[in-house]
Amino acid sequence: MKTIKKIAVFTSGGDSPGMNAAVRAVVRTAINNDLSVVGVRFGYQGMIDDDLVDLHDHSVSNIIQRGGTILKSARSKDFRAREGREKAVENLKKANVDAIVAIGGDGTFRGATELNEEFGIPVIGVPGTIDNDLSGTDETIGYDTAMNTAMDAIDKIRDTADAHDRLFLVEVMGREAGFIALETGIATGAELILLPEAVSRIDDVRESLSEVFRVQRRSSLVIVAEGDETGGAIKLAENLKEDFEKYEMRVSVLGHIQRGGSPTSRDRVLASRLGSAAVQALVDGHTNVMVGVVNNQTKLTPMKNTWAKKKSLNYELLELAKVLS
Repeated sequence: MKTIKKIAVFTSGGDSPGMNAAVRAVVRTAINNDLSVVGVRFGYQGMIDDDLVDLHDHSVSNIIQRGGTILKSARSKDFRAREGREKAVENLKKANVDAIVAIGGDGTFRGATELNEEFGIPVIGVPGTIDNDLSGTDETIGYDTAMNTAMDAIDKIRDTADAHDRLFLVEVMGREAGFIALETGIATGAELILLPEAVSRIDDVRESLSEVFRVQRRSSLVIVAEGDETGGAIKLAENLKEDFEKYEMRVSVLGHIQRGGSPTSRDRVLASRLGSAAVQALVDGHTNVMVGVVNNQTKLTPMKNTWAKKKSLNYELLELAKVLS
């Protein structure tokens, strides 16, 4: 692999708290290694549109505490076609970019892998997604903040549920993974947690909730991952309405509130570690790998393995949730 002198960094897919901290770490570690850095605005679409900006030390000052991403994010249909990828590579070469640091989730990494395999551009992935669904790292950037945001909101919902003897169905993000639902459900004392990874039949949900109310609990809290097979909190409420008519049933969908906000200290440190490690991996000659932290040690994982090997829940926590409910 040729000597790297200039790298490009971008954020893509759904934003997550801590992405700015990762960008900051990439830029400052690159400068420390005498490398130049450009930022690609609006992800892969920005590559195609030649939306590149030079980044310097002062460019990333005072951003570590900010949510979202200063480089913006977007999804790109054009990049899915080879013609779009060719245009992106043409713009990168015109800017003398030698390598790429891609911050995002599995979709971002799939695109980066295509750039590497089709055009030979060195790429390193940094896991930035609130879903925590990438193999090769114990946690992804933004996951801790999203959990704390959800927990804070659910605590407030619990207060009003208790005040009015209500049954609350709270939907959290997680189309294909229930990490947020499981941990926030335990942290908030939910009576029932519904996840994509566990079979959730309506009859079982009815029975579980009936048992809750049989032991004279006057309010109840159900956490539902948006990808649960019951169809989410709104559809679940429709199916349960007739069975629990005497209780006031309310639905709260937390939605994109979980993606926003200032990152926690844990996410800031994780993002800083991974952003810096990504640059070091490029300097050391690695490519088409994701940097992660496993058992508090930095680890490199082949990019394809991050999405091909499904990350499993901690099923001890799932059993714990059943016991404590």
